[in-house]
Amino acid sequence: MSDPDLSSEALICSARGCRAPAGWALRWNNPRLHEPDRRKTWLACDVHRPSLGDFLTARGFLREVAPLSGSPTLEGWTRTTEPNGER
Repeated sequence: MSDPDLSSEALICSARGCRAPAGWALRWNNPRLHEPDRRKTWLACDVHRPSLGDFLTARGFLREVAPLSGSPTLEGWTRTTEPNGER
């Protein structure tokens, strides 16, 4: 999933059972299954950003964390790796 042109209010967090609006895109890939430049995306609210990121990091899958466009979290975002573009 790439960053859609929808407002962040239309997108919800990927954490199980969470219905909060997503403000972050956690871009990842599994190097055993995906080409190096392929990115899959999980969406995260502010509460679940750390736990989803920790889950992906523990497996060596997390490539980048970026705010969703139009998100109130644009200030102070962090990138975990250099961007390689979408998919």
